[in-house]
Amino acid sequence: MVHGVSHAASAPSPEGPAARGWRPLRRLLAVVLAGLLWLIAPWPLQADAGGVLSRYRCDGDPLLAELVRGAVDDRGIPDPSASPVPVGGFVLLHWRQLDLQLPRTNNAGRASFTDGRWWWSLEDRDHPRLRLRNGGGGVQDFACEPA
Repeated sequence: MVHGVSHAASAPSPEGPAARGWRPLRRLLAVVLAGLLWLIAPWPLQADAGGVLSRYRCDGDPLLAELVRGAVDDRGIPDPSASPVPVGGFVLLHWRQLDLQLPRTNNAGRASFTDGRWWWSLEDRDHPRLRLRNGGGGVQDFACEPA
């Protein structure tokens, strides 16, 4: 050993010169496969054919409501509420900087949805109700109309 450097022969690389030539091709193949997986990967689930999209303006801001059937809802079971989604469905609300998923309530009559804080009702389809329960027990109403 001279000046801290070992003169022992270094072990040969497990990859010979031919294998090292394949490295760029392997990298390219990995990038191409990753791109293909990204293209064919399932996108976030969209509402099935029973889903209904509606556009509103609530408190002056655009709101998109997407009524979605529940995963276990049987299309053959009649819905006594005569609403566009069966019992067990939910609504996705996209409003301001909020994305809400509200499950269907068990209230009689037209469909309504709540998570205990937010409430969406379709009693009047031309003027649905959006409400927020405040921490102090009060309720804030947001005026909605079709967009």
